[in-house]
Amino acid sequence: MPLSIHANRRTFLGTLGALGGYLSGILTGALSSPRKLFAASAGLPNTGKVTGFGASGNVYEELGVATVINGQGTMTVLGGSLMRPEVEAVMAQAGRHFVSIPDLEVAAGKRIAEMLKLPEGYAAIVTSGAAAAMQSGLAGILTGDNPKFIEQIPDLTGMKSEVIIQKSHRNPFDHQLRNTGVKLIVVESRDDVKKAINPQTAMMHFSNFADASGQIKVEEWVKLAHENNIPAFIDAAADTPPVSHLWDYANMGYDLIAFSGGKAIRGPQCAGLLVGKKDLVAYALLNNSPHEDTIGRSQKVGKEEIVGMVKALESYLKEDHEALTKEWQRRLEFVAAQVAKIPSVTTSYFVPDVANHVPHLHIQWQQQRIKLTPREASQALRKSQPSIVVSAGEEGREGLSLSSFMLQPGEEKIIAENLAALLKSHAG
Repeated sequence: MPLSIHANRRTFLGTLGALGGYLSGILTGALSSPRKLFAASAGLPNTGKVTGFGASGNVYEELGVATVINGQGTMTVLGGSLMRPEVEAVMAQAGRHFVSIPDLEVAAGKRIAEMLKLPEGYAAIVTSGAAAAMQSGLAGILTGDNPKFIEQIPDLTGMKSEVIIQKSHRNPFDHQLRNTGVKLIVVESRDDVKKAINPQTAMMHFSNFADASGQIKVEEWVKLAHENNIPAFIDAAADTPPVSHLWDYANMGYDLIAFSGGKAIRGPQCAGLLVGKKDLVAYALLNNSPHEDTIGRSQKVGKEEIVGMVKALESYLKEDHEALTKEWQRRLEFVAAQVAKIPSVTTSYFVPDVANHVPHLHIQWQQQRIKLTPREASQALRKSQPSIVVSAGEEGREGLSLSSFMLQPGEEKIIAENLAALLKSHAG
């Protein structure tokens, strides 16, 4: 389905040319020579030495901001995850050259679709996070390739204006949907969905981390949407691991899927993925930076993040995920063995069904014997040196919860030592 449109902005037309080729399976203007692109830049010294800010090797300490030991997981408020060295390396290469961002998006998306073995007719682009993918994806559904609609959104005059969502799937992230100007139509049952569908229905939205709490489950939701010729979008931001989720939802038939790049994939924190039907992905890019007068202009994703996301995915797909899971469990067992020596302290393990789907340690104690609430314990660890972040009352559990998959080697020993000392100091 090639795009056919007239516009007077050079970059807009450039994207249409690239995307039109993409939709017909031909890359026009894409990167033809990675070797040439990443050649050493003439006249740009690269001594590897940092002077001034950063010379100490700890930029956070220089700014007076404490680093933390992350026992909570891939939380955006803590910076997501830590990029692999090879991701940092290719991002540095990308930062030494200029390139057409629309061409780069198309080329990177093609590589990503190949790596993920997406179904025929599916594509991908790199966004500035999963939330940006949600907004741009919906915007593309609303506007198509109509430049007038792209410029006027969130004024939806002439466009569809409603998105159906289950009541249990409402969450702060649907603000990105509301940014487009749509009205969210809240439903609970299958009959509610049938009654809600009308000529103004633009999309049906699914928050995958809420799958267990809604009456309509993930596979049925997309079927209901397609039975009524409505695009189905799934927010799967933190839904890796397992790695198969990167293609599972496309194989289910979801028209658009949003993933975070800076969580378990360990790409740039300000990057995400929008995966979906080629035409809808193309329309999403038209609503996004680098194009001016678009709703997504503020959600800029740079050449470095685009390239970094490709490398992060390549590395993530090659990992030994079974070995990683065993290592995460081993770290938790070390902590459990130390704190369980304290009278009244008990431990157990759990794995969240969706999002941060990795082993977690649950720690409880009798507050009559250890006079400290879980929240007080969490706050005390946060204020300790080094600062340690764990969850209190996660998943409806009374006690502390510890995730180990964002720990750096040896940090489980620091957590065990500090937590054991804290609990002992409050023992009656």
